[in-house]
Amino acid sequence: QVQLVESGGGLVQAGGSLRLSCAGTGRTFTTYNMAWFRQAPGKEREFVAATRWISGTSYSADFADSVKGRFTCSRDNAKNALYLQMNTLKPEDTAVYYCAAARGQPLVRNPGSYDYWGQGTQVTVSS
Repeated sequence: QVQLVESGGGLVQAGGSLRLSCAGTGRTFTTYNMAWFRQAPGKEREFVAATRWISGTSYSADFADSVKGRFTCSRDNAKNALYLQMNTLKPEDTAVYYCAAARGQPLVRNPGSYDYWGQGTQVTVSS
């Protein structure tokens, strides 16, 4: 019923920027809580950033300590889209990045709290 598709990944040199997009299909996710996670080979999926619906068009934003000050997360409900702007990229940011959505109020940093997932998009940062 709800599908998420990520795009915008690629290869970038350290210090560069990328903008990831997550496009949703199906019903609007205006009130859905949405997040970005990433997973590197041999490592567990980890939280990156999230937007949580408060009321109307008001949302809160949360970020992992490893990306604070470098990444920003935003959403466009009219387009059923979620974005992740990644600046000052580091080789440690290399991973597959996933978009996720939760119908209710999730434990924001817990992957198990989310109901829908995209297929992932590869981000590779060279040194």
